[in-house]
Amino acid sequence: VMELENIIFKKDNKIATITLNRPKFLNALCDQLIKEINYILDLLSNDDEVHVVILKGSHKAFAAGADINEMKDLKLISHIKKDFIKPWEKISKFKKPIIASVAGYALGGGCEIAMMCDVIIAADNAKFGQPEIKLGTIPAAGGTQRLVKSVGKSKAMEMVLSGSTISAEEALSYGLVSKVVPIEDLDKETINLAGIIANNSLPILILAKEAILRSFESTLSEGMINERRLFQSTFELEDRKEGMMAFIEKRSPKFKNN
Repeated sequence: VMELENIIFKKDNKIATITLNRPKFLNALCDQLIKEINYILDLLSNDDEVHVVILKGSHKAFAAGADINEMKDLKLISHIKKDFIKPWEKISKFKKPIIASVAGYALGGGCEIAMMCDVIIAADNAKFGQPEIKLGTIPAAGGTQRLVKSVGKSKAMEMVLSGSTISAEEALSYGLVSKVVPIEDLDKETINLAGIIANNSLPILILAKEAILRSFESTLSEGMINERRLFQSTFELEDRKEGMMAFIEKRSPKFKNN
């Protein structure tokens, strides 16, 4: 069992919450913190009781970026031998739905791990940005890739080339986040959405997420073929049958994750 020093973990009612907890460093993403997240994600991927994961920070910062102290002396050869960003990718490859609940700063790596999640809910004080250019480097955990797909080429260019931040309202208008709520309502709104999602069948949630990610990562025709196959495969699941019977019988479905 790993001792958790940089995150707080709890689970309740099919929802697991991972809270980034390095307050002195505005939740900067050190190697150990990422290790702890990955340790928990490994546990959760095999835990059928958990349907949805919430990833959050504090009111002041979701995550203010990668840990510059760990990075400042690296050379190209160190990256070739050990790609320290590779372990971050586990978040984007996790098969269950993840909601990023963002208050305060989501900058650099913080913005990137929020984008690796499936839905971003932002508090009204949230600030998003890729300021790597100001440190003489560029984003490397998807900041030049996912951002383009979320906000479009022109805005992504502006953000990455200038290193400027955008407000929660701007992030909403560009499609980077799904909703903006007052900071005092952030936890309640996030848990509310997580609860609505968690009421659904876990295997079907996993297939739905896979279908959307395929759209994000491939051509329309390939995505359509995949969507149709995933749809057809739900017809082997008891939960699909139960969902349709419940609709016909005008009652709530009782999903059993099979």
